[in-house]
Amino acid sequence: MSNPLIVVDVQSGFINEFTHHIPQRVARLIEQNDYAPVLFTRFINTPDGPYQKFLDWHSCTHEPETNIASELQPWIKPEVVFSKLGLCGIPDDMTGYFRKHCFERVFIAGIDTDMCVLKIAMDFFDIGIEPIVLTDCCASTAGLQAHLAGLAVLSRNIGAFRLREAGLSEGSLAAPIDKSKE
Repeated sequence: MSNPLIVVDVQSGFINEFTHHIPQRVARLIEQNDYAPVLFTRFINTPDGPYQKFLDWHSCTHEPETNIASELQPWIKPEVVFSKLGLCGIPDDMTGYFRKHCFERVFIAGIDTDMCVLKIAMDFFDIGIEPIVLTDCCASTAGLQAHLAGLAVLSRNIGAFRLREAGLSEGSLAAPIDKSKE
């Protein structure tokens, strides 16, 4: 059986000083050809959604912020991108896809460890599909502390042995310095 990889919300609107390294890492992960199929989620902040209503946050409503990061474009096809409206976890059409293909395990990488990655991993756990979170291919837009908090919650809820490194961190726990900004 193949090992599916879900790339969670690695989109333009979530790339910042704490996450800028994730698109390149995920691209390197995909290039290893250890995962198939490779699926993507993208967050869309709808006008009537909770982020605008309760938090007065209006980013990620449309392109270019909802576009998957340019480094991942070679793998983007409409049939492998699942849109999600808010912190909804697994989109319904993705759940159907997984049930149809009878996957027993899923590998997860992406942004934000403490929010969407956490929610999707816990949702897969709840529906009986084993989530494996690739910790060095995840980050949080709120920084290292939020990333580590997400990993702590995941460790408690899905089991610490389901948090694994892909070996792509190059020894760096936090986001490496973005040399393009120097």
